[in-house]
Amino acid sequence: MFLSRRQKIYEDYGYILDYPIHRRTIRKPALGDVAQLIGERFFLLLEAVVRPNVSLEIGERVFIGRDSRDKILYILGLIEYDDLTDVAKSELESVVENIVRINEKRFVEFFNSSTPVSPRMHALELIPGIGKKYMWVILRERENNPFKSFNDIQQRTGIPDPAKLIAKRIVEEVSNPEVKYRLFTVKIAKYGVEQS
Repeated sequence: MFLSRRQKIYEDYGYILDYPIHRRTIRKPALGDVAQLIGERFFLLLEAVVRPNVSLEIGERVFIGRDSRDKILYILGLIEYDDLTDVAKSELESVVENIVRINEKRFVEFFNSSTPVSPRMHALELIPGIGKKYMWVILRERENNPFKSFNDIQQRTGIPDPAKLIAKRIVEEVSNPEVKYRLFTVKIAKYGVEQS
């Protein structure tokens, strides 16, 4: 994902990874219970203060955009993977997989339009479980007819569950700041997001 260093990005929706959390990772004071979330679009990890008398469930989708929020009072800020609670880390992959399944069209489009990331590597090869053999099958099949769904991809190429494979890649990008190629996330810098 390419962003200028000054370009700010915002998530409109996030999914609860842990709530309420019992330790603080951001040094800002929080007036109220704190939740850890992952954004729906850029997969940013965030901490947020929850409105009083609101209960949340792990995996719940909540509005975190800039307009009036019904469950989130305010966003404390970006956090890194190491700042997640143990509960949030254990829920991360299943929540990400749910996000991928809900946004199937977006991720099917990745299979239809992905390109090489270097002269020797295609973006498809960065997805766990997809090597050169599956990459060539995908490229051939999408040239014949664009993919329409995860099921279509699976039936025509023989790869295992595409949603699970994409979720694994997203978790890898979120949890490892040293990932060289970012297909679905942005890199967190000390003072915001960084061009990757």
